[in-house]
Amino acid sequence: MDTPQLDAPHRKGHKAALVALGAGLAAALVGDGYLLVQTHHLHDEIARTQNGAQAQISKLSDVTHTQLKQQNDRFDLIAQQVKGVDANTNAAIQRARMDARKQSEEMSRKVNEQHQKVSGELAQLNEFKDTAASRFTAVSGDVDGVKANVETVKASVASTQSELEKNTSEIRADMKRVVGDMGVMSGLIATTGKDLDALRALGERNYFEFDLTKSLGPKRVGDVTIVLKKSDVKRNRFTLEVLADDKRVEKKDKTINEPVQLYVAGNLQPYEIVINQVKKDQVSGYLATPKVKLARR
Repeated sequence: MDTPQLDAPHRKGHKAALVALGAGLAAALVGDGYLLVQTHHLHDEIARTQNGAQAQISKLSDVTHTQLKQQNDRFDLIAQQVKGVDANTNAAIQRARMDARKQSEEMSRKVNEQHQKVSGELAQLNEFKDTAASRFTAVSGDVDGVKANVETVKASVASTQSELEKNTSEIRADMKRVVGDMGVMSGLIATTGKDLDALRALGERNYFEFDLTKSLGPKRVGDVTIVLKKSDVKRNRFTLEVLADDKRVEKKDKTINEPVQLYVAGNLQPYEIVINQVKKDQVSGYLATPKVKLARR
């Protein structure tokens, strides 16, 4: 069979189709090559990404493991501390219980001692009460006798007081008041020891007895100082020097039983010195001072 011969236009068209087909195949090959290159790059990128991710995962795993270990160590330390606290707490509780037990025992001992002491005191009190009751009974029996003795004593005191008043009246009658050397009426003058005792019993003034010796110098009598300067036995006269209120006063050539007077600050009435006896270089007498001190005007 003879091959049909194509005409020129048909040959041109067939050639163009082949060219186009070749171009398409070439383009397809180029595209496939590009795709293969891209695929290869993609595989490399994926591998690098996986390696990086694996490294990150490994690093994260190490960090997590370290943190977990540290956390576990903390938990172990806390657990040990808790155990220590529990041990200390238990020890403290035990000590507190022991202290409380000791205090309770000590308190019980003190209460027992106090109870025994109170019981003993009550027993003594009861014994004392019984003794006092017995004594009261005995004393009550003597009350009447005591009352009788009291009445007797009262009567005796009344009698003694009456006798004293009588004697005082007699002594007052025997004693006299005279004008002193300063022109002031003196109190009653005592010339004997008995008279002086009577004046003390009256209680109107203070009395100080004294003996003065010239050779012994000044002598403190009451709140004044007295010095014997001279004594005349034949004439019963004497000379004194009196120191009072830091002042010296000379009482010259005075007679026996004469009130020698001087004023002392703080007293309305004068002090009185009475000499009852004159000896050689020695005199004896008393100083009379007011009981009530008043400011002189």
